[in-house]
Amino acid sequence: MIAVVQRVTRASVVAGEHRAAIGAGLCVLLGVEVGDGEGEAEWVAAKLARLRIFRDDEDRMNRSVQDIDGSVLLVSQFTLAGDCSRGNRPSFVGAAEPEIGERLYERVAEHLRTTHGLPVGTGLFGAMMQVELVNDGPVTIIVQREARRHVGT
Repeated sequence: MIAVVQRVTRASVVAGEHRAAIGAGLCVLLGVEVGDGEGEAEWVAAKLARLRIFRDDEDRMNRSVQDIDGSVLLVSQFTLAGDCSRGNRPSFVGAAEPEIGERLYERVAEHLRTTHGLPVGTGLFGAMMQVELVNDGPVTIIVQREARRHVGT
């Protein structure tokens, strides 16, 4: 699972009639990869909730989105799993099948809301979307958790 995390002062997503917007917090582009499961979804949600990339009183990155009472805008983006190592057109064979990707994307959003108590806006899975944000800093972090493989597989 790959998350591109941006610290924002505001962010929004539009997909047709679907709209979501947040103020200060995190704009997260999330890509689900082949082999990802519930464990990766829970780990990524916990990491996002606790990631200390907001300024404290001494202007150090020492506070989490929870600490600042911020929000998360979670947007699915399968293209994060694109492999550009060969040729000039990315291969997306590493992206999870849509049914699995959507389930785990929704699971990350659910964990952020219920386990970590964060307000979460979401994009529309599988849709063409326009994302607008003001990156604060700029601060952009990549959070990645490779799927844990079972012995013998």
